[in-house]
Amino acid sequence: MEQVQKKILIVDDQNGIRILLMELFGNEGYQMYQAANGKAALEVVEKDNPDLVLLDMKIPGMDGLEILKHIKSTHPHIKVIMMTAYGELDIIKQAKDLGAISHFTKPFDIDEMRNVVDQNLKGNQVDQQK
Repeated sequence: MEQVQKKILIVDDQNGIRILLMELFGNEGYQMYQAANGKAALEVVEKDNPDLVLLDMKIPGMDGLEILKHIKSTHPHIKVIMMTAYGELDIIKQAKDLGAISHFTKPFDIDEMRNVVDQNLKGNQVDQQK
């Protein structure tokens, strides 16, 4: 049976971060989408139904929490991981209450992020070879 390619949407207003994450997860075999703002992000969610969204908290216009609320109200199955530049504990708590599965503080650890994404999309197929 052929493995269906999992889809990841990167939502960040910083182009450099989108490029970095697109490349990182694209190399992992994921189908990648990107959006620089909330409107574009919600269009991708509607059209392409990603499996996971890496969502920046601080986006001009519609902020991360608003985008998260929209995604969860229309597509509750989509997993959302928040990215934040600050130790915004109250916002992180709100995001978790709204259904975000995890968060990363920028600058984030790429390997750690890759592990969390893989665990959520590949179903804990963690390498057992020790």
